[in-house]
Parts: sequence; C-alpha cells; structure tokens
Amino acid sequence: MMRNKQKISCVAVLLVIACSNYVLGQQESVEGTSLLSIISAGGLLMAPIALCSLILGMFSLERAMSLRRARIIPRPFVKRIIEQLKAGELDKREAYRICRENKSPVATVLAAGVRRWGKPSQEVEKAVVDAGERLGNKLRKYLKLFNGISTITPLLGLLGTVIGMIQSFNAIVVTGAMGKPELLAAGISQALVTTGAGLTVAIPALIAYIYFSSRVDKLLMEIDEHGQQLVQAVCAERVGRMKRRQTSPEATRRAA
Repeated sequence: MMRNKQKISCVAVLLVIACSNYVLGQQESVEGTSLLSIISAGGLLMAPIALCSLILGMFSLERAMSLRRARIIPRPFVKRIIEQLKAGELDKREAYRICRENKSPVATVLAAGVRRWGKPSQEVEKAVVDAGERLGNKLRKYLKLFNGISTITPLLGLLGTVIGMIQSFNAIVVTGAMGKPELLAAGISQALVTTGAGLTVAIPALIAYIYFSSRVDKLLMEIDEHGQQLVQAVCAERVGRMKRRQTSPEATRRAA
C-alpha cells in the first residue's frame, strides 16, 4: 500500500514538473501577454463564464463536505444499533430514541423502519425504501447544477466564437482587412479565448457531476444494505420468533 502511494506521489510530482515546464515555455513564447489581457480579449461573454466557474468551485466544496461518509453513515452508530437489534437488546422505544438522537441521514432511514416495528417484513421494507428515496433526493441536491454548468459554458464559448468570427468578417468587409491581420486579431482572439474558457469550466463541471453522482449512488447502496439488516431484525416474523423463544418451557425453566 505504501509503495503504491509512493508511486502515485512520484507520478504526480512528474506531472506537476512537466506542466510547470510547459507553462513556462508558453509564457516565454507569449512574452508580454498577461492573463488579464487574455481574459479581456474574450469580451463580455467571459463574465458569465467566470460566474459559472465561481459557482462551480463553491458548490463543489459544499458537496464534498456534505457527502462525507462519516457524516452520512457514521459507522460506530450503525454497527452499534444493528448488532444490538440482532441480539435483541433493544426494544422499539429505545431503538427509535437512539436513531432520533443521532440525527444522521442513515439514522433517519433506520428510524422509518423502527417505526414499523413488529409489522410484516414487506411493510417494514417499504418504509425503509421510501425513506431512502427521500434521502436520495436530498443527497442529489445541486447535482443538476453541475450538469447545467457543463452544458451551458461550452455554449457560451461557442457563442463567443460566433461573435468573434462575425467581427472578423465585418472587419474584412468594412475596412478591407484581408491583407491586414492585425485588424482581424481582435475577433479571432475573442473566438479562441471564449471557446477555451468555456471548455476549461465545462470539463471540471462534468467531472464533478460524474464523481458526486457515483458517490451518492454508493452511499445509497450502503444505506440500503443497513436498512435490509434492520428489516430482518424488527419485522413481525423475527419478533414472533423472539417471543416464542422467551416463552418456551425450556426458557421458563432456565429463568426459574
């Protein structure tokens, strides 16, 4: 495990060095060109693209914090309540109290099953599934925003490309700039800058959408597994078996 981490670290360092050398080479080749001048060459459409970039960064950080496994599925709580339910150490009131006090998303799902304590397994499972679906809608909050940014920003870049090319053709028609490339530079620059900026924002947005969607799916699958364990522990079939064991003659003799 440590060797794999070291290999990954070495590869990351090499990539950083390669990117740094590339950036330095590009800076030397375009000496005198600043980032601000490049952005300003993109025109007014750079403003909505920059706004999308800011929104993407803010909500990516928010989702990264909100979808932490320790927050959604605290393992000590889940392990404790499932083991105690299987061992018959909790009654309905005590189990429901523990779920309500924990206040984690998985506790909300388990509490929905506990409320159907002693009901048939199909009814308990339906309560758990319904609570899981409601939780899934909450966990998928803002994911459509990432998908929207990944769709809108390339279109904004394409619009900037069209506007830039129109300006270049107008320069050719109005001033006869066919033999004067400096008069075409502004329109071509806007076309290229807005396209590059749109793709620069859209690609991370699409990656964030795919990553957080898969993370939500994994969390919901794990919650469903815990919910199924709870169903088997509190359904009427198991509760009935536990009562029969407690009231059997052998158990009565042992108690005596």
